[in-house]
Amino acid sequence: MDNNKITRKNPANMPEPVGNYTHITKIPRGAELFVTSGQVGVDQNGQFPDKMNEQIQHTFANIRKVLAAEGLSSKDIIKVNIWAVEPIDWDFLYSEWEQLFSSEYPAMTVAYITALGLPEIKIEIEIWAAKA
Repeated sequence: MDNNKITRKNPANMPEPVGNYTHITKIPRGAELFVTSGQVGVDQNGQFPDKMNEQIQHTFANIRKVLAAEGLSSKDIIKVNIWAVEPIDWDFLYSEWEQLFSSEYPAMTVAYITALGLPEIKIEIEIWAAKA
């Protein structure tokens, strides 16, 4: 195993993940850590679409932009926290997820809550990344 690389695994003695994530993501010693604020579904004009899936599209676009600003890619993402105020269309979210991650998934937590920072926000996604 390469000790200078981010590694992801699902221990054999555990159930398989119930979604597209990994149980454990290991960050090598000396890696640089990046933590984003929660990214939301706002467009370039500061507007929030009414539909959840449109907010999901904008959220993933904003994630790509914030990663690019630091020279990061999806391979550097180690943890994703997702908060939503209404049911997520998982087929739609996973279509965006697959475009971003392909098959090497980070650790993930999902929570449904009653409200986010502004009443028009339906979903917020926080990214933790490390550059090894």
